[in-house]
Amino acid sequence: MGAERPLTYEELVEQMDRKMQFPGLQNAWTMPIRARIDMLSTGIRTPVGIKVFGPNLSTIQDLGIQIEGILKDVPGTRSVYAERVAGGFFIDIDIQRDAIARYGLTVGEVQEVIQSAIGGMNITRTVEGRERYPVNVRYPRELRDDVEKLKRIQVPARMGSTTKMEGSAAPGLGMAQIPLSQLADIRVTTGPAMIRDEDAMLAGYVFIDVTARDIGGYVEEAKRAIGERLKLPAGYFLSWSGQYEFQLRAKERLKILLPVVFFVIFILLYMTFHSISESIILMVAVLYAMTGGVILQYLLGYNFSVAVWIGYIALYGIAVETGVVMIIYLHEALDRRLQQGPVSSRDIRDATVEGSVLRLRPKLMTVGTTLIGLIPIMWSAGVGADVMKPIAAPIIGGVVTSTIHVLIITPVIFAMVKERALKRGRLQASDMQH
Repeated sequence: MGAERPLTYEELVEQMDRKMQFPGLQNAWTMPIRARIDMLSTGIRTPVGIKVFGPNLSTIQDLGIQIEGILKDVPGTRSVYAERVAGGFFIDIDIQRDAIARYGLTVGEVQEVIQSAIGGMNITRTVEGRERYPVNVRYPRELRDDVEKLKRIQVPARMGSTTKMEGSAAPGLGMAQIPLSQLADIRVTTGPAMIRDEDAMLAGYVFIDVTARDIGGYVEEAKRAIGERLKLPAGYFLSWSGQYEFQLRAKERLKILLPVVFFVIFILLYMTFHSISESIILMVAVLYAMTGGVILQYLLGYNFSVAVWIGYIALYGIAVETGVVMIIYLHEALDRRLQQGPVSSRDIRDATVEGSVLRLRPKLMTVGTTLIGLIPIMWSAGVGADVMKPIAAPIIGGVVTSTIHVLIITPVIFAMVKERALKRGRLQASDMQH
């Protein structure tokens, strides 16, 4: 009997999520170190989170519970949990000033008894050689673990009395023990177990665990669902956070970096060919050469992410580089024909074939070395494989279609452009610097 196939991360999570279901608890699967990093940076330990801001914690809790119910119906939601920010239980002791005044007590004296009896109070320190230990006094647990028992806590009060001393009457003072229930209202109340405060506003969190979907697409659909089914009161608003927040930051950077990258590539192409038209044609044509990356990404089931976009940027650079080398070979072959005298359309096609054949072996070697270096990544399963695979997949698929494009389509486009220039009488040797 052969060894069993090891489980993938997704299969392991699916099995644990199916077998570990407990009433009142929601599962959220993540890596321990990653969860702590996310908690420190965003406060959300799940891939996606919603922060509900507003002036009232009870309303924030109600909104979070409504969001929890809405998101359960959104495809891709593995689990969703809204914090019960106002679900804590507390014992309130409300001292009645009229009652304590009848016994000559002050609020501070009653509070001191409450502190020492229930919470404990350090009354002294014991010295054990060079060591010092505080001595804390309070009622034993069995006398303070119930509201009715708390009501029977005795508060000492000074009472006026008449005491006979050697046959004469003289005023004296006696001590009376007053039950706490006669001096204060004691009741169990609910309130916030923990108060979150961000940007000077009260907040509540909704934790969302996503599966089998890209985070960006999930958030867009979740936003539509919440917008259609939830009406926020005045003064309340939502903020999406978690790993989605990192994706937004990366997306904003890419909006700046991508145009800069394309512009720099265009400038480099223009410096090579000294022709705006040829530079634009090469940049646009290379986009079609990247279709293999999209196809392989779809077949492998990878969602669009920052890693995937980095792979496409790298693929675009490789495709442009190989396309430039092909164009240079074609120009050199055509320039040699032009130096021999006037050329015809057939001469242009012959020069194109000559330059393409010279580029065949270098191109195949470039593609071969790229594939040999990247394909093993697709079988990796160690730490970092979840990031390396989405980067490598577009490059592997795109290199294959880029090879077909550069070896077949690029020479055809080159010949068409040069034949058109010949008909217009504008065909001349290239101005490239060798």
